[in-house]
Amino acid sequence: MSNVLTLEIPISGMDCAECTQHVQHAIEKLPGVQSVNVFLATEKAIIQLDPDQVDIPHIRTAVQNAGYDIPASNSPQPDPASMGDFNRRLTVLLVSVFAIILSVVIFGEGLGLFDFLNDRVPFLLGLALVIAGGYPVFMNVIRAALRRQVISHTLMTLGVIAALVVGQWVTAALVVIFMRIGEYVENFTTESARRAVKELTTLAPQTARVERDGAEVEIPIHEIKVGETIIVRPGEKIAVDGEVVSGQATIDQSAITGESMPIEAASGTHVFAATIAKLGSLRIRTERIGVDTTFGRVVKMVEEAEAHRADVQRIADKFSAWYLPVVAVVAALTFLISHNPLSTAAVLLVACSCSFALATPVAMLASVGASAKRGLLIKGGKYLELLARADVLLVDKTGTLTLGQPRVTDVVSLNGLSRVEILTLAASAERYSEHPLAEAVRSLARDENISILEPQDFEAVPGLGVRAIINHQRIVIGNRRMIPTDGTLTIAAELESQGKTLLFLESNDQLVGILAAADTLRAEVPTALEAVRNLGIRHIELLTGDNENTASMLAEKLGVSYRANLLPENKINIVKEYQAKGHVVVMVGDGVNDAPALAQADVGIAMGAAGADVAIQAAHIALMREDWCLVPEVLRIAQRTMRIVKMNLAFTTLYNIVGLSLAAFGILPPVLAAAAQSLPDIGIMGNSARLLKQK
Repeated sequence: MSNVLTLEIPISGMDCAECTQHVQHAIEKLPGVQSVNVFLATEKAIIQLDPDQVDIPHIRTAVQNAGYDIPASNSPQPDPASMGDFNRRLTVLLVSVFAIILSVVIFGEGLGLFDFLNDRVPFLLGLALVIAGGYPVFMNVIRAALRRQVISHTLMTLGVIAALVVGQWVTAALVVIFMRIGEYVENFTTESARRAVKELTTLAPQTARVERDGAEVEIPIHEIKVGETIIVRPGEKIAVDGEVVSGQATIDQSAITGESMPIEAASGTHVFAATIAKLGSLRIRTERIGVDTTFGRVVKMVEEAEAHRADVQRIADKFSAWYLPVVAVVAALTFLISHNPLSTAAVLLVACSCSFALATPVAMLASVGASAKRGLLIKGGKYLELLARADVLLVDKTGTLTLGQPRVTDVVSLNGLSRVEILTLAASAERYSEHPLAEAVRSLARDENISILEPQDFEAVPGLGVRAIINHQRIVIGNRRMIPTDGTLTIAAELESQGKTLLFLESNDQLVGILAAADTLRAEVPTALEAVRNLGIRHIELLTGDNENTASMLAEKLGVSYRANLLPENKINIVKEYQAKGHVVVMVGDGVNDAPALAQADVGIAMGAAGADVAIQAAHIALMREDWCLVPEVLRIAQRTMRIVKMNLAFTTLYNIVGLSLAAFGILPPVLAAAAQSLPDIGIMGNSARLLKQK
């Protein structure tokens, strides 16, 4: 059996979805290549191949024959952060130059200057200028023709040839100028969408200080070993995922969670790569490095989001492939009916297939990249489109709607003991218990500054409770099986009807108190669910393994339906049940127990996924912090993204129909047709850029 090797190689020269298709087809034809994914956003290809049949030189040759290149791995890459001002200035420059040239063209056409140049300048000199100016574009067209491919510049090149055939070299030269401007605009449009993704990679440090042989040594990130201790000083970025072994610092985790509020880190705190230590220094034991860190997995997931293309993007790609032959037919009919070569050239020049190809991916890339910087990881446009159409929301309870940590809600005295006395006895008896309810009791005592005494003769009874001696009193605290009570205890029945778990407290064989605990609902959940309803998801259902009482109380409070006593496989069946009825199902869970249901749902959203491998792998969307307000936020992002995509497609469709019609009827001359060809790309760029600045 042959070995399978996965290669990740950079590709330069791609500026639209059509380019990625050309590269993908060129590599797929090589023997030994099993699968190829080409990504426009990160300008790379991920290839699975048999190394015995194909290698990098073969791939490089195939890519170069397709009109693109594989740059050297050590080629300097521009810093995306430093490119922002340059790109803004370039935009102003391009628009200004375009406006000036367009004005000159309009006035020159009106004053007859172009006819004057055609008459006075030798045709061969004009032809040389056209060839020199359009040489790179013409070569791409020739290479594509040799591969039996038609690209967007093929039609414009035919328009240039048509203008030259009728002796209009000035028109051909101006068309070449607009072709080159259009090429720069397309590159700039794509690069603007890429920037949001590329900026993520600049957040990680490239070096770190490591303790080796009693000294601090600064080394590249890839040389750090798991288990080594790194030193982070105030204001520096943390280079690894790990556990703080000493020191204190305020950590800005916005690169991972999108949360602006920092956290306090001390010994035992787990920290993430690409976060910033402020107001303190730390020594951190390395647990993960490079691509294995939470930040590394975030970047990889965002980079590969293109692989999960939305259906609307696939439709646009197919339409783009058919569009050029349709334009060729329209041009042929124009010539047959009008016998006017300039009108025919104008039809070929005004057609803009790249705008169709860019309409969806530019918006998706902008949305995915901008969302990632805010702690919302979206695995691809496919899930944005599905989320925008969702009509059913299924929600896990423990750790998702609730904090996943029980808290004492009621302290009831049954024989005159004070609240402080009951909590003192209960917390002291539970001092060494590892049960979550014991921690809830101790936590409440600490919050109320109640002393926790040292117990004597401590005994934990699994599944029941504990026994201990406190101040010479025999203390027992546990459930009904540990401390049987008669059915006349009204307060106990009332608390249990509210879905709370009870702990009964005995002192010297006398029942003296009851403590009730419950898993606390996240404070923002009611508001977030109301926002979800306002966004069009009408059916919300709570899924939980808890009992009927607990589930019904919470469901009634939130105004949702529920199903209780569920196992993980039951949740999967419920997802399938809704899908069988034609619903688009969103499942929100904590990404651990709910991983199968998250994967089965049309869109699985994992809550609080920072540092959790299972959550990031199982879900289609990962919310890096535990904040329910992010659920309606990601819904809004999906709906807004799809509105932008539809606007892009509608605009470019209408624009091309109007342009082709005006050109076919001889109203739009070739020069203006070439100028008009670049405008849809600018419109798409401006419209999609709004997604980079979502509030």
